[in-house]
Amino acid sequence: MVQSGSSSKGQGTSPESAGERLAEGPHVGLFVTCIVDLFRPNVGFASVKLLQDAGCRVTVPPQQVCCGQPAYNSGDDEGARRIAKQVIAAFSEFDYVVGPSGSCMATICKDYPEMFAHDAEWKAPAQNLAARSHELLSFLTDVLGATPAPATYQGRAAYHDSCSGLRKLGVKDQPRELLSHVEGLSLAEIQDSETCCGFGGTFCVKYPEISTHMVSDKVANVEASGADTVLGGDLGCLFNIAGRLKRLEKPTKVFHAAEVLAGMTDIPAIGEPEQT
Repeated sequence: MVQSGSSSKGQGTSPESAGERLAEGPHVGLFVTCIVDLFRPNVGFASVKLLQDAGCRVTVPPQQVCCGQPAYNSGDDEGARRIAKQVIAAFSEFDYVVGPSGSCMATICKDYPEMFAHDAEWKAPAQNLAARSHELLSFLTDVLGATPAPATYQGRAAYHDSCSGLRKLGVKDQPRELLSHVEGLSLAEIQDSETCCGFGGTFCVKYPEISTHMVSDKVANVEASGADTVLGGDLGCLFNIAGRLKRLEKPTKVFHAAEVLAGMTDIPAIGEPEQT
């Protein structure tokens, strides 16, 4: 989907399923995220394709685990630190660490240094990992300066700005810039695009009625825009929006932006039943 002239050498081994390893280019460790791994692997495959097309060598470390955000946000600081140490160790050898989630990458970039601010042993490794870590779409634009290659999607899409990616990492214009090059796709800016969809991790569990009201407002704004598709960069938000759309029996499709950019939308949209 994208090409880049950026190049640096790294060490490590490629995943068996990631395709041919490139001889040159930055060595990227892909942080897959729990939701991608368990519910939407297509986003992971799309991420690998985008990074490889941009000239990167991609490895998916098998030792990676959850970023620890649910534990940290729920007050289990010690549990979150145990998880973070495993992530730090798993991604210690890469030029960059990239993930298709503003939420998870914000945890690594912003919360890890805070977790270990007073830990003499882990403070520097946490800061080092944070400095090398990026959300996928911002990495392609801000770090690699990638130039999109042809991709096609026929539709009018509303882009949802997820809270963590937007507010913690500044992911706003980058996905729109990349998506503007997709043939057949037009973007519709929706009212309150920067307003939370109501997912918020454990928020939707603790406050279901408020969460339902928020996602209903989001769906109404999407419908008012005339969009037939919702795109975003965080699967948690996209699952929440897709779930509400289906409960309201709306035909609007939902995809992760990486799937559209990689030309990998030939599977059922998020929330739709698998083909048999």
